[in-house]
Amino acid sequence: MYALIRKHGVTHMCGAPVLLNMLSNSPENKPLQNPVHILTAGAPPPAPVLLRTESMGFIVSHGYGLTETAGLMVSCAWKPHWNLLPAAERTRLKARQGVKVGASTEVDVVDPVSGVSVKRDGSSLGEIVLRGGSIMLGYLEDTHGTRKCLSEEGWFYTGDVGVMHPDGYLEIKDRSKDVIISGGENLSSVEVESVLYTNPAIYEAAVVARPDEYWGETPCAFVSFKTELTTKPSEKEIIEYCRVKLPYYMVPKTVVFQDELPKTSTGKIQKFVLRQIANSMRSPQHSVDCSRVNSSSYVF
Repeated sequence: MYALIRKHGVTHMCGAPVLLNMLSNSPENKPLQNPVHILTAGAPPPAPVLLRTESMGFIVSHGYGLTETAGLMVSCAWKPHWNLLPAAERTRLKARQGVKVGASTEVDVVDPVSGVSVKRDGSSLGEIVLRGGSIMLGYLEDTHGTRKCLSEEGWFYTGDVGVMHPDGYLEIKDRSKDVIISGGENLSSVEVESVLYTNPAIYEAAVVARPDEYWGETPCAFVSFKTELTTKPSEKEIIEYCRVKLPYYMVPKTVVFQDELPKTSTGKIQKFVLRQIANSMRSPQHSVDCSRVNSSSYVF
């Protein structure tokens, strides 16, 4: 990709956050001669990955949409005065999904039961709903599926959990099926993954729920390391690293090392595969030694 950027004078490109991670960790990652605008979507990009990518000379734009919305419905419209903020704060803001684009009519975060908008405080969780001219009419020959996600008022219920900030900017916290409920606390796998990506040894990270007889569920982290490492941290060291940066209930209780995390053809990490692995471990009291599990133990 770097060779093609130089050869063809590429100015604009797009890709999932996993592509940004590849670009920022490549041996070829010399600073670009000319800025390249890159649009990312498909998953919430970790702030550390955004920071590394922009330090190379890429100008990242962040969007959000689904197949059912015919593409992007939300974009993190950049405010000029944000350029005056420290780099870490800029990337934290850029990790938000943002505000509606021209094709959108409305974007909101609501209580999934009552349909009432949540508070715009950046912390009240709800389901992201979208309405506009580009929303699908329904699923082909699937009336039940259509009724589950489309309200009579035309709202499309995305299944994504998010918050709305006071300035009207949307931020995804997780897929509803990826929220981990541990000891009665709802925790976001995305927030845990963002912390894992700050570890200089980690190349990829994904967090899913692992069944636990006492807590109900606990966070289980799947990680791959950068290939150039000569000494790799242990499971205990990764857990201790997270403990310094996260509340206790959000710290992964299990870390599984893999050579590479399973992905779709477009580069999205296949969390459903990781959930199957975590479910097979059952409760920690009678589980395998997770620090010794690797991708070669499973067929994807």
